Amino acid sequence: MTPVQFLVGLLCLAGIVTASATNIVSIGDSKPPGAKVVSGTGWWKGNLHTHTLWSDGDDYPEMVGSWYKDQGYHFLALSDHNVTLEGTRWFSLLGTNRGTGAVLERYVERFGQDWVERRAVNGTNQVRLKPLAELRLLLEEAGRFLLIPSEEVTARHLTTPIHINVTNIRDPIKPASGSNVLDVIQNNIDLINTQRRESGQPMVPHINHPNFGWAITAEELMQLRGERLFEVYNGHPTVHNLGDTNHASTERVWDILLTWRLAILGLPPMFGLAVDDSHHYHTDVMTNSTPGRGWIHVRAPRLTPEAIVTALEAGDFYASSGVTLKDVQREGNRLRIEIAAEPDVSYRTQFIGTRRGFDEKHEPLLAKSGTPLRVTHRYSDDVGRVLAEVEGANATYEMKGDELYVRAKIVSTKPKAVPTREGETEAAWTQPVIP
Repeated sequence: MTPVQFLVGLLCLAGIVTASATNIVSIGDSKPPGAKVVSGTGWWKGNLHTHTLWSDGDDYPEMVGSWYKDQGYHFLALSDHNVTLEGTRWFSLLGTNRGTGAVLERYVERFGQDWVERRAVNGTNQVRLKPLAELRLLLEEAGRFLLIPSEEVTARHLTTPIHINVTNIRDPIKPASGSNVLDVIQNNIDLINTQRRESGQPMVPHINHPNFGWAITAEELMQLRGERLFEVYNGHPTVHNLGDTNHASTERVWDILLTWRLAILGLPPMFGLAVDDSHHYHTDVMTNSTPGRGWIHVRAPRLTPEAIVTALEAGDFYASSGVTLKDVQREGNRLRIEIAAEPDVSYRTQFIGTRRGFDEKHEPLLAKSGTPLRVTHRYSDDVGRVLAEVEGANATYEMKGDELYVRAKIVSTKPKAVPTREGETEAAWTQPVIP
């Protein structure tokens, strides 16, 4: 009997878990390729933005969690919209909707008839969606795989979508409204930070896909207080990471808000995440939001929610859409990057930053009528310059001392297996350091 089976057996006696659950808990006993225990302070791979049948994903949470565990991820946040995975939730099997047909068959085949709970209500067949507490008993392994409670707080101002994830949330948060976009964002961040302060549970908000629906501008993001994280790369194909003619890319937004927060507003830097925002688990095509497109590697002494949150707030992580780094270190005035290079793949590291004394002028983009558009302003090329470029698997930048910040982007020649756009190659992003 494994330790997990023993624990489930105790909970069965206590009436917390049904005895049928013991039939399948051994699925995590064999280590998948690529998964490893990291001892001491190491890099932990994880995804903080994931959807299941609890909201608008198209698979059962056990199947989603198992996919990430089997792929060698160390932690996962199931961040369904305006819900935490708690309580009793029955999913109706209507026609050919999500969760029916082959999806249900694979679920039963993987976990067994005894685990999959079903009922019929007024002629409608239903399946019980397992809450996080049961998923943890099934999937978690100390030092190997961790599920972190989360919620995608899904708000809006008029028709503008505003989504904020909460990592390691304790209680569900009902979205707050406001008089404008910035007001809505700040009000929801304040709710999250109030829960953290009053509960004593470490939790952290992050701003999701600012270019989804062209929702959030750099001018709005730069003013936020109590917020240190946003998604610089989101794997959903409709979130416009690269911007367009009128809208800045998420990387351009990052450089603008970093420059203004550090030089003008006296606020701390914001760090950039890469996430999946996965919804679709059955067909790997460009137009679906499939898993495995974006993730983070967090440097922490332990695989616990508290250690992950602490590292996120300290910026002790890097974001990736495929490139793996052996190490990222600041050594005095040097920023050193060591890439886990793959055969026949080339790498180029760009060190990006803004120097003190930059040109502060910026202008709004105007409509044909002459009225300003609600989009990120046009800023000087001084903001977010490429300070140096280095080819190869090792790159070092020596700071001059006049930089407001320096961050690195590592670009590879390796095509992404399931890209969000034609020609996309794997990349990684380190967090800004301040001389």
